[in-house]
Amino acid sequence: PANQVKKIVFACEAGMGTSLLGASQLKKKLRQAELSVEVVNSPVHSIPQDAQVVLAHEILANLAREKAPRAVVISFENFVGNPMYDKIVQALGDNVDIIASK
Repeated sequence: PANQVKKIVFACEAGMGTSLLGASQLKKKLRQAELSVEVVNSPVHSIPQDAQVVLAHEILANLAREKAPRAVVISFENFVGNPMYDKIVQALGDNVDIIASK
């Protein structure tokens, strides 16, 4: 359930760059919605074990699923300005499940 999500991880190849921008954008949206969820970025090879939701570029999604088998993994093409951030914030605010992408 969404009300149990405490940590969202942006995973990319090195844990810098675009994932950092994406994490910053999602943090801002969560703050505006007054939702308290930790958002961090990480290299895909070292996703924290306590990650509950992982956002990864579609090229890295399968590796993210392997490295974080208990997390909901959401993949997409572009970290910057992604409408998925609004969907995540909405799901957390409405306390509905965040659905993994295939």
